[in-house]
Amino acid sequence: MIKQGFPPIVDKNTEIIILGSLPGNISIKKHQYYGNPGNDFWRLLSSAISEDLQSMDYGSRLETLKCNGIGLWDVFKAGDGVGSGDAKIRDEEINQFSILKEIAPKLRLICFNGKKSGKYESILREIGYDTKILPSSSGANRRSLEKRESEWKDIFKL
Repeated sequence: MIKQGFPPIVDKNTEIIILGSLPGNISIKKHQYYGNPGNDFWRLLSSAISEDLQSMDYGSRLETLKCNGIGLWDVFKAGDGVGSGDAKIRDEEINQFSILKEIAPKLRLICFNGKKSGKYESILREIGYDTKILPSSSGANRRSLEKRESEWKDIFKL
């Protein structure tokens, strides 16, 4: 099954962008980044920026991210895969990251949500961005939530 990614959630004030791999089935159905309630993304980011994103509707979450200079996108524009796990993504088509200079001129840091997206870190470093690979927000990540929260918080101390 070919999955299509979402457009970037960025604007001229975006300073940090978090790149996932490709939306999972629940996210695609909801037309929302990190729409699966089993994914810890909104919890981790809530803790990192001290905003209760989890209690907000999706539109308010995105508006809060924009107000904090944070954007969202995925490494892949499209990919073939069954289910929602990153390991099942095949025949990936990488997004055109060169547009970031134009649509997000203040962008200074690109964070990768997990190892699958982090494999493409060198592409963004070559374009000239600082990068950081974060522990995955996936519910399949069995590392402690507190440890992941601490690592996510660290990116917003820069």
